Amino acid sequence: MSDTVNATAGGQTPRSASGAGAAPETRGRTTIADSVVEKIAGMATREVSGIHRLGSGMARTFGAVADKVPGGRSSVSRGVEVEVGERQAAIDLDVVVEYGVSIVGIAGDVRTSVITAVERMTGLEVVEVNIAVDDVHLPDEGDDQESAGRVQ
Repeated sequence: MSDTVNATAGGQTPRSASGAGAAPETRGRTTIADSVVEKIAGMATREVSGIHRLGSGMARTFGAVADKVPGGRSSVSRGVEVEVGERQAAIDLDVVVEYGVSIVGIAGDVRTSVITAVERMTGLEVVEVNIAVDDVHLPDEGDDQESAGRVQ
């Protein structure tokens, strides 16, 4: 995985001219950290109706601990993994959906939302968005049921 990426607005190739004669958008290099793409993808996923939360049960458990550690992974990017190259990105998502939604339909909506947001904000081409549906949230389930043991 790359830590940074060279990206230009709209995926355009920079001109070779430099200095005062060059277009302002080509003077210099822009780098985008993987964590930025993770956050964009996480926010775009959460905006889709029918997504209950991101992250598998284990990722949420570890994430709750990481949230308390300075410099720990942001809850916005929990359940999001990215691979970023110079011009392209691939994104993997772990999600929990609300009971009753069409999983196929919501997967299409998530892909559209994530691809649109990442491409618009970074200029990277998103080559794939892989979605793992780890659970279905039932209306009568509390969010903390997963962490409760069988005995008290």
